[in-house]
Amino acid sequence: MNALPELAGLDERRSAWVTEAWRQVSGDRLRELITGLVDIPSPTGDEGPLARHIAGTMSHTIKDSTINPLDDRQANARSRLKGDGTGPDLMLYAPVDTLTVGDEREDLPWIGPELREDMRPQARVYGDLVTGLGAANPKGHAACVMMAAEAIARAGVPLTGDLVAAFGAGGMPTNARPGNARFNTGQGVGCSFLLEQGVWTDYAIIAKPGWTVSWDEVGLVWFEITVPGTHTYVGSRHRLPYDNAIARAGEVARHLEEWFAEYAERHTGGTVAPQGIVSSVRGGWPRMAAVTPASCTLMVDLRIAPGTTPMQAKREFLATLDKFEGVTAEMVLAVPGTRTDPDSWVCRSATAAWEAFEGREHEVIRGNSGATDANILRGRGIPTIRVGMPKVPQAEAPFEIDFARGMNTVSVRAMERLTRLLIRTALDTVTRSRSEIPGDPA
Repeated sequence: MNALPELAGLDERRSAWVTEAWRQVSGDRLRELITGLVDIPSPTGDEGPLARHIAGTMSHTIKDSTINPLDDRQANARSRLKGDGTGPDLMLYAPVDTLTVGDEREDLPWIGPELREDMRPQARVYGDLVTGLGAANPKGHAACVMMAAEAIARAGVPLTGDLVAAFGAGGMPTNARPGNARFNTGQGVGCSFLLEQGVWTDYAIIAKPGWTVSWDEVGLVWFEITVPGTHTYVGSRHRLPYDNAIARAGEVARHLEEWFAEYAERHTGGTVAPQGIVSSVRGGWPRMAAVTPASCTLMVDLRIAPGTTPMQAKREFLATLDKFEGVTAEMVLAVPGTRTDPDSWVCRSATAAWEAFEGREHEVIRGNSGATDANILRGRGIPTIRVGMPKVPQAEAPFEIDFARGMNTVSVRAMERLTRLLIRTALDTVTRSRSEIPGDPA
């Protein structure tokens, strides 16, 4: 009989293996791992130094640890614990690039009037909390993957399948930053390259925010909208035809803001509620306020449900712009949403672990509109679930938890809990024979 409720549902052998691996997990080690990750800047396109740090750190316990370069600036990292070949392989995956850069030259004024301490790649410890750029998302989750793989290796558990710990570059929803030679540095490019290079498994778990087991998520399509107008001069406004593209773009943006709400309501289903935003405006000469431009450009991110194709979304989006004469839109990016069968082995195993930890039926979090590299993994045919940590509650923080602070603040206690769940789910998979797993893809 299992002494710990978190072991409920495991047989005696696996309970012993999981318990031994859990003994290797400590808050001090997790704090060491996360501060090490935060202190190395890793904006999208420049993850190489962090990948080398991760591979070097992991190599102390897992000999087969290396980087996977995309170019001279961008790289993934991965470690592999080999099984005896009779069981399924599992990937524990986390991206490592940060949404913003931590440099005033790129982040201001868009992130705010100044860079707070949590917006910089420098770890600070506040008791149980660690802050710094990306401390929670994605680096806190990457540290949990590192700790889980390290603990399993130290525990000496006999594996049947390989356990791969993978850390992907380019996981954020961005194109190239200034100075990047390659345009495709984000949108899951690192994850895709890992798979192309043969880092492939039967199942995958991606560690990203949300204390739940999620099996589906939105995709995204980006549109570039061109709003035409007339190039003219302020001194001639009352004498010549006047059609201000900037003003018209405002009308288009206002219409879309209302349409996004209707769109989300129509496409909500499963655990997703796809949203949309107008994200940027480009037009005119900032140095010359006396004239209007002949066009203004808006960028839109429209999230799409797993059952919606990019072309379906494109036609629906173009239809809502028909009311604006001369306004055109081009789809400039598309990553389809994906879904794993909730009855798949990896989903059932992770859900059983969650229920053992919570002592209650799994709570599905609905209304999600975030996209991750799980779309890349599922899109290539790997059954994948997502599990992670909740945002640090306001009551536990000595500062206001806004969007940025939620990304940049992690609880070591929450990291320890997620790590233990990852270990249990991993060992429930890579210690079995393939014949033990119903519907095993192999």
